[in-house]
Amino acid sequence: MNDFGNKQVAALPPHLRQYIVEQHYDRYTPVDQAVWRYVMRQNYAHLKDVAYYPYIPGLKAAGLTIERIPRLQEMNDALGKIGWGAVTVDGFIPPAAFMEYQAYRVLVIAADIRQLKHIEYTPAPDIIHESAGHAPIIADPDYHQYLSYFGSIGAKAMYSAQDYELYEAIRALSILKEMPDVNPTELTAAEEQVAFCQQNMGEPSEMALLSRLHWWTVEYGLIGTLEDPKIYGAGLLSSIGESASCMQPTVKKLWYNQYAVNYSYDITQPQQQLFVTATFQNLIEVLDAFADKMAFRVGGGYGLQKALESGNTCTVVYDSGLEVSGTLTSFNDGFLKMSGPVALAFNGRQLEGQGKEHHAEGYSSPFGKLINEKVSLAYRSIPVGKLLVLHFESGILLTGWVTCVLQRDQKNILISFKDCTVIADNGDYLFEPSWGVYDMAVGERIVSVYSGAADKSAFEELAYQPKTTTYHPTYSDRALELQSLYQQVRNYRNKKDIKDELNLVWEQLQSRHPQDWLCALEILEMANPALVNIITRYLQDKATANPELRKLIYDGLALTPNT
Repeated sequence: MNDFGNKQVAALPPHLRQYIVEQHYDRYTPVDQAVWRYVMRQNYAHLKDVAYYPYIPGLKAAGLTIERIPRLQEMNDALGKIGWGAVTVDGFIPPAAFMEYQAYRVLVIAADIRQLKHIEYTPAPDIIHESAGHAPIIADPDYHQYLSYFGSIGAKAMYSAQDYELYEAIRALSILKEMPDVNPTELTAAEEQVAFCQQNMGEPSEMALLSRLHWWTVEYGLIGTLEDPKIYGAGLLSSIGESASCMQPTVKKLWYNQYAVNYSYDITQPQQQLFVTATFQNLIEVLDAFADKMAFRVGGGYGLQKALESGNTCTVVYDSGLEVSGTLTSFNDGFLKMSGPVALAFNGRQLEGQGKEHHAEGYSSPFGKLINEKVSLAYRSIPVGKLLVLHFESGILLTGWVTCVLQRDQKNILISFKDCTVIADNGDYLFEPSWGVYDMAVGERIVSVYSGAADKSAFEELAYQPKTTTYHPTYSDRALELQSLYQQVRNYRNKKDIKDELNLVWEQLQSRHPQDWLCALEILEMANPALVNIITRYLQDKATANPELRKLIYDGLALTPNT
């Protein structure tokens, strides 16, 4: 994998690298380059007044220019100077993986770019949103601290099956919306599927609630005062439509606090309210307050219950430091059981001989204090080869011959037995000698429970892969012809004497592609006075005949010095 000479990218673990795709810069068409240029010119003109201060200098700090779509190498060269990196991926990736990238201080950038018809806003992630939206604000040290901190917390959040169903539905819808000739019936079905998933989420998981905080800050956040807020959220910074409309009085402005988590959102619609924070430090404080209620910090029965409800791979951490990763199937006050495969780890590293192959069928172990024992089992001297009898306060009785005692940081974390019997207080057998070696976790308390495996690289051979892939069009001869006109205009931008060439391009554009407006704007920037008058009237007539293009055309005319 190309790490672009960037330390943050080079540090990515294998399970995250699986989502990375090549940028394929040659796939960007001249129309794509014009879309980028139009959006960036509008951003420079408009956002200098409404964006949080570091935005404009932040564009340069992130290696971005007005004139062309950025190359990943250029972005990594620039971001590396502030301790970040960037990789390209195929559209939406699973939320848990997205959070982990943030924790590693790596921006995830969708390699594709929005179509011209979605130039104002697209629900699909694209390179405009990810690079021109997220990257510039990272130059602010307080903000990039918040972003990476959010990622480290989000990576531990419990998620549900409904979360993944919604993720797949949103991904499928976003792909369809970016297809040029999508089947209306198929699009309607995809929209209905998203609505169905949103209405049948049940009790929101930790990940679902965290995604709301992420949305109202990282994507749609405002900073400053309620009367004069500035934009820092990437969703607004990358939407030339909503970055203007969001400042209207009709969009309610609320102070950002812990109650923002109660507000759900719809990615396909403009937001009805936005949240304003006075400082980026406040974002960290709100996030911390939420994290204090999460399973990875609370642990105990609460954490185990969240893991049980999740039904996904999670990690249970004992007070000895032992980490047990698998799918929790049952627990009580002193015993837990996981279905296979299960792996045991310490400090995020899988223990030798305690991986999925050894615990392929599952794992179970008691936890808690022993009756009439003043010294914790983690600190007792346990002789190998001796018979050990452990009577837990939960009523569980374990009897077996010690074959191995594993220690870390001067604590016992795992004891292995042969000829072992584990009996519950009601007389049920939890383990019998004929089942083989018994590896008992050492610990009196469950101090943390979090989503995913402790050692993901060892546990997850393949990361979760989306069911859908993004659409890459095959262009018709007519579309290629239009792209050729865009490229000619692009080539002429740095030439001096282009009068005849521009007239010829304009004639071909008007006669062969009368639906176009953006190439006409690009020609207008370089046209002579006579041609300026002709194209200006042409665009004004088009704006009148097509109200949906009115703002786009007149915003473009406003930035053209010849008009």
